[in-house]
Amino acid sequence: MGLRDAARVSLVSRSFLRSWKSFPNLIITRETLCLKGSEYGRSLKISSGLAEKTNDILEKHSGKGVKVLKLQINDFPMFSTSYDLNRWLRITVKPGIEELDLWLELHSRDAAVYDFPCSLLLNGSGKSIRHLHLSNCAFRPTDGLGCLRSLTSLDFCDVRITGDELGHLLANSVALDKLRLVSCNELVFLKIPSLLQRLSHLIVNECENLEVIESKAPNLYSFRYVGDLVQLSLGDSLRNFGIHASGWDFVHGACEYLPRFLPNLETLDISSRYVREIPVILDKYLHLQRLCIGYFTPDYDYFSLVSLLDACPSLETFVLYVEPDRVEQESILVDSSRDLRQMPGHLHRNINDVQIYGFCSARTIVELTCHILENAMSLEWLTLSTLYLGELKCSNGKYDKCFQMSRDMIMEAHKALLVVERYIVEKVPSYVEFKIVEPCNRCNAL
Repeated sequence: MGLRDAARVSLVSRSFLRSWKSFPNLIITRETLCLKGSEYGRSLKISSGLAEKTNDILEKHSGKGVKVLKLQINDFPMFSTSYDLNRWLRITVKPGIEELDLWLELHSRDAAVYDFPCSLLLNGSGKSIRHLHLSNCAFRPTDGLGCLRSLTSLDFCDVRITGDELGHLLANSVALDKLRLVSCNELVFLKIPSLLQRLSHLIVNECENLEVIESKAPNLYSFRYVGDLVQLSLGDSLRNFGIHASGWDFVHGACEYLPRFLPNLETLDISSRYVREIPVILDKYLHLQRLCIGYFTPDYDYFSLVSLLDACPSLETFVLYVEPDRVEQESILVDSSRDLRQMPGHLHRNINDVQIYGFCSARTIVELTCHILENAMSLEWLTLSTLYLGELKCSNGKYDKCFQMSRDMIMEAHKALLVVERYIVEKVPSYVEFKIVEPCNRCNAL
């Protein structure tokens, strides 16, 4: 039974009211309370209503038996103050709680920051917590906070916490399996201690002042990063590595030195808007099975990626993302008399799935595609999409217009379809499942 229905039933049934006072899963959000609206005045009214209903629900709850607490607070501190939050948390955060999710939406950038009361976790309440998710608040743990030994998932978004304070927290979270840090801008040095034997997944996104990430966790399996240049030290246990770099050429580094530092990678997902030419690759990714790469400089020579494919002898899946509206290269349709470049002796024996999103008429992209068709001995699937947003589709009929493609992009997509007809189709073996994704009928009408 949902939270809203449970509250209704409690009004007419005394026996249910007694059970309601110890209801274990308290998920109090706009959705669960059916509060919806987008206009400014309507949103403020909803925020006020959410605060009032949250207070009514928690005031009637005994605080006993709570396993899951998820609070969504809109426009803090306009309608809900720090005093309110502290009181609600004191009611519900008791020994036995397993999941605590506090999602705060600030009223403005200048709004007061909520200081999460870490003392709540010192009375035995923290011993049972397995999942902790906080947003838009300050979290200041001390050496005495050594009670989160059951914590398996830690998710901080826009949380004020320093590297030393996070170190105090991690030093006692020996069961931690997943760590996610988003926009935690007080972090400068992120150090993951070796005692986190179970840590397998680490995600770090847009922590503006971060300079160093050093992990000594012996079983780290997956690392995902979005942001500016940082110094990385991750150990050799990593199998899944993903990075979206802004303002620096990580693709070049992935070719030049990454195979030596991460020799056991099985999945590599990298993108960078500034990319030099692929260097001569001396080391190989012997275990890499999936490679996703994309978003290059406008004049990038995509045919040079053949060297990277050659350095991945076990590669099975290759996914390439291109932004056709940023590509500044000669279209192959301009001069069709020139022969396509070839790179003999580069056989890719295990590649069976190739996906190119944002396929366009640029000569180097056509050369790369033809090379793969001629040298991927195990190819089974080939997808060429004129859309560059991955699995997102063009209009599906739910919207009045196709907001994902400009007129220039639609025109380039039609050029790409002509290129496919002239250069690609005849090279596709009969046993390969070939899929072309093109603009929808509404786009074509433009």
